[in-house]
Amino acid sequence: MMLRIPNCTTIKIILILLVVNIFWLVRVYPPSGIDSNGGTIQSVKDILPATQKQTPRHQLVGFQLPTTQLESFTHTNTNTVLTFENINLSYGRWDNQHIYKIKDFALVGEQYADSSKSSLVCLATQSSIERLFWLPQVADNWRGPISVAIFSAGHEEYTILRYFVTYMRLCFPNIRANTTFHILVPRDYEKLPKVLTESFNVKTKFYCQHPERTLKILLKLRSINTLEWRQKNTYPQNHLRNVGRKGCQTKYVFLTDIDIVPSINSVVQLNNFFKNVICDGSCAYVIPTFEIDVRATFPRTKSALAILIKKGLARPFHEKVFIYNQYATNFSKWLSKIENETSVTISHTVTNFEFLYEPFYLTVDNAPAHDERFNGYGFTRNSQVYEMYVAGFKFYVLSPVFTCHWGLQRKQARPAWREQQNNANRKKFDAFKSEIFARYKNNPHLKIK
Repeated sequence: MMLRIPNCTTIKIILILLVVNIFWLVRVYPPSGIDSNGGTIQSVKDILPATQKQTPRHQLVGFQLPTTQLESFTHTNTNTVLTFENINLSYGRWDNQHIYKIKDFALVGEQYADSSKSSLVCLATQSSIERLFWLPQVADNWRGPISVAIFSAGHEEYTILRYFVTYMRLCFPNIRANTTFHILVPRDYEKLPKVLTESFNVKTKFYCQHPERTLKILLKLRSINTLEWRQKNTYPQNHLRNVGRKGCQTKYVFLTDIDIVPSINSVVQLNNFFKNVICDGSCAYVIPTFEIDVRATFPRTKSALAILIKKGLARPFHEKVFIYNQYATNFSKWLSKIENETSVTISHTVTNFEFLYEPFYLTVDNAPAHDERFNGYGFTRNSQVYEMYVAGFKFYVLSPVFTCHWGLQRKQARPAWREQQNNANRKKFDAFKSEIFARYKNNPHLKIK
C-alpha cells in the first residue's frame, strides 16, 4: 500500500484553514487579561461567563433592567470597582456565641457616607448568596443608602460573592454608589473547600439585564462538599439582620429581607415624612407588604396596586400561607384610603396586635435586636416584633408607600425542612418569652387576641 503525498496546492489550503481557525479561536476566546476588542480587562478579567440573549426573569415580572453589555465597562477605570480586594476573612469580630465571624463594611458604596448624611432613612437587608440577584431591583426602587449583610459559607461562596458583587457594581449605578456590604462567615470557614473547578472570564455577549441567570451560572462553582455543609447548617437570619441594621448610618432604619421590593420613589417620600415626625423613640412605622403575580407589572402607585388586587394579581403578603403574619396591618383599612399619592401620612394605628405579627417597619435604631438563638426559619422576625410590643412600642401604618414580593405564595410549595426548623425554634420561644417578660416587667399576653 502506497502513501499518497499531498501536492503543494493541498498543503497551502490546509495552512490557510489552520491560520483562519487560530484567528477565530483568539477572537472568541481571548487570552487572559484582554477582551475580544483588544482592551485590557485588568482586575475584572475573571468575573463572568458569556450568557445567551434570552428573556430575563425580571422582565417576566415587570422589571426592566439595563440592556448595557458588560463589555462597555471593560475600558473604564476598573480600580474603582475592585470587590473585597483587601479583605482577610481569617479574622473579624465574633458574634456573641463565637459561631460566626463578621466583617463590617467589607465594601462601601462610593457615595454611601454622603448619602447617609443627607438622608433620614436607610434600607437594611440580608441575604444568602443564592438570593442576591434581587438586589438590583431593590436598589433600582430605593435610591438611597442600602446596608446589605451577606452569609458566605466558605471559600467557594466567597469567590462567587466577589464575582457577583463586582458585576452588580459595574452594571447598576445605585449599587456602586449607595450600597454597602457586610460579610458573615461560619466559624469553620477555613475547613471548607478552597479549590474551584472552573474560572470565568468576561465575554462580550454578557448583558446586565440577566442578574438571576448570571448568579445561577456562578453558583455552579460550588462543590458537593460546600452544598452538603449548607444543608446541614441553618441560615443565620437574625445574625444578618442585626449586622445589616447596624451598618445603617441614618436616624431611621427600614429593615427588610432581600426579596422585599420597596415602592418607587419611597426614599424621597419617607425623608419628607420623617422631617416632621415627633416621637419619644418607641414608634415603629409599618409599610404594608403585598405579593404580586409574576404576570403583572410592578405597580408605580398605590392606586395601581389596588387595581392589581381587584384583578386577583396581588394580595397581602402571606395571606394564603399564614394569614397572621401580616393580619394586624389591617390591609382593608389601608386600601380604603386612596389619598395624595406623593405625601406619606399615617393611615392608622395597629390596634389588633397578633402574637405572630411580622411587619416590615422603619424605626429609630433603638429597637431590640433580633435574638440570635433563633436560627434558620421560624420565630426569627416575629420574636423581635413581639419584644417591641412588650417593650411598649406603638405601630403606625404608613401610606401610600408599600413593598412587594414577587409571586403568589402557596403553602404546599414550601420545603419540609422549613417546618422542621420552625418546630425547633418554637421550642426555644418559651424561654425567650419568660426572659422578655422579666426584662420589661410586663406580661401582655392577656391583651393579645
